[in-house]
Amino acid sequence: MIEEDLIITGGSGILGTELKKILPKANYPSHKEFDITKTETMEDYLKGKEIKCIIHCAAITNLQEIKKDSKNALETNIIGTGNIVKICMNKNIKLIYISTDYVFKGDKGNYKEEDELLPINKYAWSKLGGECAVKLYDNSLIIRTSFGKDPFPYENAFKDQWTIREHVKETAKKIKLLINKEITGIIHIGGTKKTVYDYAKEISPKKEIGKISITDIELKIPKDTSLNLEKYNSLIL
Repeated sequence: MIEEDLIITGGSGILGTELKKILPKANYPSHKEFDITKTETMEDYLKGKEIKCIIHCAAITNLQEIKKDSKNALETNIIGTGNIVKICMNKNIKLIYISTDYVFKGDKGNYKEEDELLPINKYAWSKLGGECAVKLYDNSLIIRTSFGKDPFPYENAFKDQWTIREHVKETAKKIKLLINKEITGIIHIGGTKKTVYDYAKEISPKKEIGKISITDIELKIPKDTSLNLEKYNSLIL
């Protein structure tokens, strides 16, 4: 698939910005041009274009904001994703949906693609709602992952939360490799299992970062959402 055949939503976000560096010829419409909460704007943008795949990165991700007011997450993460699914169904466009490791409860880790899903916060529920819409469309791929950019944006990091989070540039590279694979369904991507504190020190080794516990904050944070990566490794490595 050539880059010009791709639309990537959320082009101004962390992942979208990184994808622009390695897929510069893809289409990165602005929110105004391709408002996923308004089907007519997406229809207008697609007129005259031969799009073969949409990589849907756009999402509301701030856990604190979603806890206070869930309406935007409902409109964007669930209804907006449903609108994209309908567009892809109608035009036979492949859909790649970027989801999160937070769809799991977080009580055991090493989650496989088919393991039980049970979010513990509203952000994760909204992303799972998006997954439900995407699963209704056979020509789709759900990518569950976790990523961040440097420097680590907080003063403290969780010493007791386990993750496969990695630098967003590595996530972008893995997504690019999957674009031309004839794969649908669900796949997990990420780095090696580590605590969030270890991840923070890895990407920001010169920054002073303190340790905190997931029990120190009011938000519900899963303890271990590390993902099993065997499926991805068998396809790529």
